[in-house]
Amino acid sequence: MAQYLISVLHDSTELATDEEMAAIDVFNERLQAQGHWVFAGGLASPESATVVDGRHGEPIFTDGPYLESKEYIVGFWIIEAADLDVALRLAADGSKHCNRRVELKPFLSE
Repeated sequence: MAQYLISVLHDSTELATDEEMAAIDVFNERLQAQGHWVFAGGLASPESATVVDGRHGEPIFTDGPYLESKEYIVGFWIIEAADLDVALRLAADGSKHCNRRVELKPFLSE
């Protein structure tokens, strides 16, 4: 089994509707029942972000997102899947349930 990150992308700070949240709950329950679930969560708006750069002595803290973009990550799933084809099907299902575009990335293997 490999682990994958499914990032949920959105271009608005509007939260999911009650209908979308219910669909996400159904998807989460299915991930858990089928053994794909590792962890998931929603994220606060980009304005709440702090960029931390501790590479050169004293850390520098900068308010706001690292990148200015039209879309940002509003949530994520970490899943386990037997292969990329399974992960892609799960990502497509997650996109449908949350009504948002998603990005799928594998974790580096050891």
